[in-house]
This record gives sequence, C-alpha cells and structure tokens, in this order.
Amino acid sequence: MNGRPDSSKRTLGLLAISLGIMAMAGGCAKQQPESQPVVQVQAEQVVPQSISQYVTGDAVLAPIAQAAITPKIAAPVKKFYVTRGSKVKKGELLAVLDNADLAAAALDNKGSYEQAQAAYSTATKASIPADLQAAKLGLDQAKANLDVAQKMYDSRKSLFQQGAIPGQEVDTAKASLVQAQSAYDRAKTHFEAFKAVSHADALKAAAGQLASAKGKYENAEAQLKFSEIRSPISGVVTDRSLYAGETASAGTPLITVMDVSALLAKTHLPEDAARTLKVGQPASVTLDGGSQSFPGTVSLVSPALDPGSTTIEVWVKVPNKNGGLKAGTPVQVSIKSKTVKDALVVPKEAVLTGPDGKHTVMVVDSSNVAHQREVRIGISDNGKVQVIDGLKAGETVVTNGAYAMADKTKVKIESGKPDSNNPGMSEPGGGD
Repeated sequence: MNGRPDSSKRTLGLLAISLGIMAMAGGCAKQQPESQPVVQVQAEQVVPQSISQYVTGDAVLAPIAQAAITPKIAAPVKKFYVTRGSKVKKGELLAVLDNADLAAAALDNKGSYEQAQAAYSTATKASIPADLQAAKLGLDQAKANLDVAQKMYDSRKSLFQQGAIPGQEVDTAKASLVQAQSAYDRAKTHFEAFKAVSHADALKAAAGQLASAKGKYENAEAQLKFSEIRSPISGVVTDRSLYAGETASAGTPLITVMDVSALLAKTHLPEDAARTLKVGQPASVTLDGGSQSFPGTVSLVSPALDPGSTTIEVWVKVPNKNGGLKAGTPVQVSIKSKTVKDALVVPKEAVLTGPDGKHTVMVVDSSNVAHQREVRIGISDNGKVQVIDGLKAGETVVTNGAYAMADKTKVKIESGKPDSNNPGMSEPGGGD
C-alpha cells in the first residue's frame, strides 16, 4: 500500500516532463519559418545590339544564262568538237553539219555577184555616161546648126531689102532655119528625156541587178554558216543529243550550253514580305538540309504579282566560279529585309507565351528573385528576339529554366553574363 502513491507520483512526473518537451518543440517550430525552394536557372543580361529580320522561301537553282542551240537547216552532223562537260566560249565552233552542197551554192552565187559588180561598174562609169555625153553632143550640134541658119536668114533678109538679091534666096534661107529649129527641138527633147528618165532608169536597173546578185550570194553564205554550230554564250556543255553521222533536224535542240558562273535562285514570296525588298540587298541560299550556305544578292524583284499565286517572284544571284553549286539543286533563300540597331535582344528561350497569346519573361532582381513581366516583342533572328517594350538595358532575364516557374521564385544562376549592378550574380552560382 505504501508503494502505490510513489508509483503514481512518478507517472505524473514523467507525463509533465513529456508535455513540457512537446511544448518546447512546438514553440521552436513556430519560431523557425519554412525554407523557400531555390531553382537553378541560366540567365543573361539584356544589352542593346543589332538584330535583322529575314524573308525566306524555297527555290531551285537555275543558270544565269542558257542556250539550247537548234540548227536552222537539216543535215547530217559532219563533226562534233565538244562533249558534255566541255567548257566553251562565246562564238566557239561546237559542231559542223555536212555542207558540201551549200559551199558549192555559195561559190556559184559569189561568181554571179562579182559579174554583177563588174556590170554595174561598167554601166555607171562607161555606158551610161557615154550615152549621156552623146545626147549632149547632139544637142550642141543642133544648136550650132540653128545659130548658123538664123544668121543666114537674117543676112538674106537684109540683102533682099536692099534689093541686092531676089526673094527666092530669102525663102530658101527661111526653110533652112525652120529645119534647123526642128532638129534642135528634137535633140533638146532627147537629151532632157535621157537625163531625166533614161539615165536614172539605167542606173536603177544596174543597181537592182547588183543588189539581186548580192542578196543571192549573202543568202548562200548564210546557209553555209548555218552548217557551223557556234555557241552564243560562254559556259559549259550540258547536253549533246546526237553523234557524228546522225541527221540534225531544223528546230530541234542539238547542243545545250549553260552559263553556271553564277546561278539564280528563283522564289515566290508573299506580297507583304517582298514589299520591302530591293535589288542589291544581301541574301544567302542554303542547300537542302542546311549543310551549306552561300552568299548572294537580290537581282530581281518582279514589279507585278503572279496572277496564279498572287505572289511576287524574286531572284537571288549567287556567284559560282568554283562550280560548287549545280543547276537544279533545291535551296532555301534567305534575304535580309530589315535591321534594327541598338535593339534590346533576348534569347528566344527566354520569352514565354501564355494561353492568351501574351509574352512574358522572368526578370531576376538583385536578390536573385525572378519576377514575371509581360513584354512586347518585335523581329526575331537566329534564336534571338527583339523586345520592344517591357525590359530595360542591363536587366537580367532567365534564359533556361523559366518554364512553369512561379512569380517571385528564388533562383540560383548557374551561368550567364555577370551583372555589375547585382553583386549576388557576379559569379556563377552566387547569391544563394
């Protein structure tokens, strides 16, 4: 009986101690706040820089010049001087067609032309001038005879009035005067007609015969030259459809030459995208798959819309002196259409787009706390985005790790550009 009260006292004491310990633990828990999680991110400082906007489109490379050479006559191929892949110059002889008959015709017409030249020379320098001179001499002789007859008549008339001669001699002198006048009129008419009509017609006839002979000769020479196939441009032979001995048809391409010293990437762009483009703007073409890129310039911006697609055709000229590019290769064209200097630019990954279409970034303050801020963006290029409104130069934005991050989240910057205004960010991982 005496032991039971002592046991109850011990039990109550232990219970009181336990309650005291629990109370102390509860008090300590209330005094220590819950620790805030820290998110590791990458960040960069916003600095002004230039950014450009590019217009892109798909295209196929085409030669800067191309000639599908077609014979103007049908004849067997006598000889080829080139094969596929041969480099040729403008005017170079590529092939010769069988031309023996054409050479003979040209020689025959050359002889006729030379005869016509001789005949024309004779007619203009000898025959026609001689006939004209004869007509002139006839007129002069008739005029002299008329003058003599006139003097004779005047003399006989004077003597008759003096009674020195009978009237019969006056009548005879008058008859001679009338005959001389008639002969003079005929000679004058002949001379003037020959000078005005016959002389001109004779010259025209001689010139016409010469021109006809010359035309036939030149036609024969042209036919002979048509048998010589020459390149109208400098370039590379890309096609040769026949072999020597086979007959070439008039109007059917025999040899194709391409000038691939430069190539044209022809693309069609929407009107709003092509409106700012001008000839001479820098551009580039990228091979399918993006393995290689080559510089170029805009060489043509069509002044009219394509009626079928309501797009504008744009050509980009790409130098190809080393022959690395091939005609017919599909490429992507990229043309710099706009450049903004001293723009606030952030990585594309830093800009978040919400369900409502609004754009935001996470801005890190001096305490390494990220704040969500709405921004307005402009042009973009190569993973960079222009921020038109919502940021200031020198501020730091989260570039990686901002997705689904809550506003006012404590962050630890693992990498990024040092922020001189934020000592906590002076070293990667600082500010913890």
